Amino acid sequence: MNTDPAARLIARLLALRFLPRDDVDVRRLLVDASFRDEVETRLAASGLRLLAQPFAAHVSVSLAREQEAAVFEQNDAWQASNIGLPKDAVALLVILWALIILPKRERQLASESSQAGTQNELFETVKLTAAARDASRGIPENVLLEDYGKLLGGKARLQQFALPQLSRLGFIERRNKVIHEGPLLDLAFDYAEFAPRILEGALSDLLKQRGVLEEHAQSGPTFEEHAQPDPALESAAAPEDES
Repeated sequence: MNTDPAARLIARLLALRFLPRDDVDVRRLLVDASFRDEVETRLAASGLRLLAQPFAAHVSVSLAREQEAAVFEQNDAWQASNIGLPKDAVALLVILWALIILPKRERQLASESSQAGTQNELFETVKLTAAARDASRGIPENVLLEDYGKLLGGKARLQQFALPQLSRLGFIERRNKVIHEGPLLDLAFDYAEFAPRILEGALSDLLKQRGVLEEHAQSGPTFEEHAQPDPALESAAAPEDES
């Protein structure tokens, strides 16, 4: 019998790559401060960090910030990914994150801010309401290919290589020709750091054309008020994809 719950949880995260928030071990992680400290201390000793933020349905692990250069800086060049993603697939991941997660987060923040009694709760223990769980919306594949195919190497390459690769790695799910959020998409980028770059950067022009940023134009919670450290794009526990 395993008498070391911290080791068990870390082993499961490394082997399975992500776990849902309603998992027994994860629920303890989010409410038991001493248990979380133990898990984070052990991860840090191995150059890893915990990825758990209140609006994502799953938790995972990633490289500690201090160890990123040791992994990604190879031969005087910074690698795009440590999970076998070429640059065009990384670019597609950014676009999908912006198309799916940014609007979802705004709906989640609006839902949470309208609820009474949550202000006194620990931020990490805020429960996902039904509205928040349903906030994620899919993107039709034909719309994505039509709008961004030429920018990312062509429709055929996206259909045959990039989308299947992101699906295998758990970033997206493809159902009935619609791209849905996968377990790791919400954990792909640090929301507080990355969202302003997208909304104020070059990608904002493309997203505005598609109406993606309409919800963000309305008044509401700011990034700084709600954002917590999210994971980096690369997950240290993700298996190497050979395609």
